[in-house]
Amino acid sequence: MSGPDELSCDLLVIGSGAGGLSAAVTAAWLGLEVIVIEKEAQFGGTTAWSGGWMWIPRNPLAQAAGLEEDIEVPRRYLRSELGDGYDEDFVAMLLEQGPRMVTFFERETSLAFIDGNRIPDFHDRSDGSATGGRSLCAAPIDGRSLGPRIKDLRPPLAEVAPFGMNIASGTDLQHFLKATRSLPSFLHVLRRLGRHAFDMLRHGRGMHLVNGNALVARLLKSADDLGVRLMAETPARDLIREGDKVSGVVATLAGRPLAIHARRGVVLAAGGFPHDTARKAALFPHAPTGQDHWSAAPLANSGDGIRLGETAGGHVRTGLSDAGAWAPVSLVPKANGDVGRFPHLVERAKPGLIMVRRDGRRFVNEADSYHDVMKALFSATPPGETTEAWLICDHAFLRRYGLGRVRPRPFPTGPWLRNGYLRKGRSPDALARACGIDPAGLVATLASYNHDAEHGRDPQFGRGDSPYNRIQGEASHRPNPCVAPIAAAPFYAVRIVPGSLGTFAGLKTDAHAHVLDTTDRPIPGLYAVGNDMSSMMAGRYPAGGITLGPAMTFGFIAAHDAAGVPLANNRS
Repeated sequence: MSGPDELSCDLLVIGSGAGGLSAAVTAAWLGLEVIVIEKEAQFGGTTAWSGGWMWIPRNPLAQAAGLEEDIEVPRRYLRSELGDGYDEDFVAMLLEQGPRMVTFFERETSLAFIDGNRIPDFHDRSDGSATGGRSLCAAPIDGRSLGPRIKDLRPPLAEVAPFGMNIASGTDLQHFLKATRSLPSFLHVLRRLGRHAFDMLRHGRGMHLVNGNALVARLLKSADDLGVRLMAETPARDLIREGDKVSGVVATLAGRPLAIHARRGVVLAAGGFPHDTARKAALFPHAPTGQDHWSAAPLANSGDGIRLGETAGGHVRTGLSDAGAWAPVSLVPKANGDVGRFPHLVERAKPGLIMVRRDGRRFVNEADSYHDVMKALFSATPPGETTEAWLICDHAFLRRYGLGRVRPRPFPTGPWLRNGYLRKGRSPDALARACGIDPAGLVATLASYNHDAEHGRDPQFGRGDSPYNRIQGEASHRPNPCVAPIAAAPFYAVRIVPGSLGTFAGLKTDAHAHVLDTTDRPIPGLYAVGNDMSSMMAGRYPAGGITLGPAMTFGFIAAHDAAGVPLANNRS
């Protein structure tokens, strides 16, 4: 019997999200021969489905806009937010190397960025919080600039992308929400839809790439420009070791084993374990079977990289505040019998929506971050009771903003009522009965909420009080961009179940992304970045972009280490 086919390189990267591609592109620019292997047919992982935002305090775009801040300010914020999970080595790396990473990619690759200088941190009461200047996102890109590579890019998440068309947060999204009430917005949407229809007919997918799709597209273009070898449908099976050193991987390509030898090491970047049932059962208290949790991450993110790291002596970091990046998710029935997962990230802060448990009572400020909302639901759910909640709105809200997978006017609601995704009632009492919610509880909750909402107030939970709440709300709605009565019958609801955008628990590493063994010594030749690396935020969620920002930064750091190039000499 013949042995496996063989390849060799300097650095091998397993996974093609932001962390893995950041490491690959940086290493190639530093002169290494790099191979990226991806188990799926298309590249991009969870990043391609994401909003694409990165949290990088003191980044060049903020500084160019005059938003200067001393490095000690974001350091104070992280110290306040992370508590006993604060690690100065990791924080120093993010705050010092993150801006350099952005400068490097802007100057030396096809990456370009747009600023998020008006995006606040999640928790304005924490010392060192900021109301902007710490976020950035990949700039939109025309997919045609990728040439044939565009067919290898994972398309946007179907549940949140109408007709397969991603909508950028900010101005683009506002135009879509106002399309039936504003002529300029209507014309903007008409142009976007027209271009998208043309692209679908000619190319089979949209070519106006935004958000995480744009980030992956720009990284793929950069990888191609620098000669990185990108190999899809090539799952990693085993690590190759020479003594204590990791020196490659045995993968599978076209049904045959393929040994890929890596002189400088292997980077694990396979997306964490959002669909590893056994590990979820072990680390998610709300999902004791591992099956009652619904992540919006790709199904292929099943813990492969973490398991490979464990075979080399690595171990998963324990003691995190939370093992996952929680998000409220609704389950979307599909015609083929499958179930889609819709992450509720946008509409919760709009005026005229509340969230209740089966007792009909509110339990949280619905406009807070997705992670905080789910933590509140976990805390409010009695032991032994199914963890679920319901988003409640009226007819005016539904037609203006939509609700989950149900699009706003002029899209029809009938299909979603017929398949049970959307529930409807002519009165709060009737809606409660349609959902299995306590009718008296919901009627009392709406009466109390509406009384205060008439004056733009939410004394129970302070909805609309924080800068993060307000920027997520409706700026034109006065006096509170997040609060309005729920009174225009009929009334609607969508069921919320426990979900996540990804996982926080991962392989324990040092601040140079070396995977550590059980004695906290680096395993030679083995790195972990992205969600295969235990989050430096220790299971906390202080701001949007705290997954992709560190993923890009520590990919950049790992590449320098593998290349033997000190970070101080990164030519940025």
